[in-house]
Amino acid sequence: MKEQRDENAENVQNEPHGKMYLKKTKSAGASSPLNGIGKHDWDSKKKRKMSEIHQALNGTPPDVAALRRMAISEGGLLTDEIRCRVWPRLLNVQTENLPEKPAGEELRENNKDYNQVLLDVRRSLRRFPPGMPDEQREGLQEELIDIILLVLQRNPQLHYYQGYHDIVVTFLLVLGEPLATVLVEKLSTHHLRDFMDPTMDNTKHILNYLMPIIERVNPEVHDFMQQAEVGTIFALSWLITWFGHVLADFRHVVRLYDFFLACHPLMPIYFAAVIVLHRAEEVLECECDMASVHHLLSQIPQDLPYEPLISRAGDLFVQFPPSELAREAAQQHSQQTAASTFKDFELASAQQRPDTVLRRRRREQAVLAGPPGAAAVAVARPRAKRFVRLAVMGLTVALGAAALAVVNTALEWAPRLDLQLFP
Repeated sequence: MKEQRDENAENVQNEPHGKMYLKKTKSAGASSPLNGIGKHDWDSKKKRKMSEIHQALNGTPPDVAALRRMAISEGGLLTDEIRCRVWPRLLNVQTENLPEKPAGEELRENNKDYNQVLLDVRRSLRRFPPGMPDEQREGLQEELIDIILLVLQRNPQLHYYQGYHDIVVTFLLVLGEPLATVLVEKLSTHHLRDFMDPTMDNTKHILNYLMPIIERVNPEVHDFMQQAEVGTIFALSWLITWFGHVLADFRHVVRLYDFFLACHPLMPIYFAAVIVLHRAEEVLECECDMASVHHLLSQIPQDLPYEPLISRAGDLFVQFPPSELAREAAQQHSQQTAASTFKDFELASAQQRPDTVLRRRRREQAVLAGPPGAAAVAVARPRAKRFVRLAVMGLTVALGAAALAVVNTALEWAPRLDLQLFP
């Protein structure tokens, strides 16, 4: 930890005009030598990948499909300098002639959200690099408040939620205020739209995708969690902050943002599922009661193997896409979720709310009422699913198939009017 603090402290420098700025951090991905890969091998891979990213950026037009693959694949986008160029492309945001920001007083005067935003931002000290001078941090906090209030002012249909600032501060630290503002606005009307409704109904609906994913991969863990009645609330802060609130290392946060920005809006819930699946042994060894399981799962480990988990989340998305989960999950009106109604992300899914308890009971009843061989079939199906998963994971290692499929789905759901940017 001390080495990390020292490294972050070195990322502070003075501009000639006296204002303090963060140096652009060269955020190593989770597959850097820090995670066991030899330094020479990593340097070679990094150099080759940077060349491919710059080639995609400099194309006419830029090769956005290739940029998505780079953001998803091992190591992500490597540095914040690259993110400043690629993140706008992933969200199809034009970076020329950025709109001027109104005066802070205009934004804050008679703003219904100002007091809550102010409280949340004041509590966000740990989201800024350790060792940053107070003057610089306070300046960035003021910019953070202005970004949030400006996006809400321009989009009165959006409603502020606690945790939104954890996402915005990540964009601010990577991109700076002007560019962060336009990207956050685009993100808020697309990927984050469901979280910004007047109620949490759509957010709860998205959380309800968690258990069906777990059930398909590890029915034992799924049934244990159902028996404990732990629910999915432990993953709420993961989902609505894109893990920014729960991860201490900024490198891991931006690595996940590379991944999520290049993918379907529901990808964060798939990543939440793979974290639970990664901890299957811990879960099954826990006392089977709500308090114990909730406490275990709500304490997210800081030493997760991020690259394998990212790869696995992509694999699970390919095997169990939202449309499959929605069709198999019981009937609730979820057509209002952004993931199912965005014109920019035309899903082939009814987005029905999963009801895993009812579905499990019906399956058990069907087994009991069916012919003698039915029980054997019901037991064999999860194993067959695991073989499929392993096959897809093998393809991912060999050919990058899952990453390619995830990219293709992202392109299919890209804005119709902007298809020329997605060759």
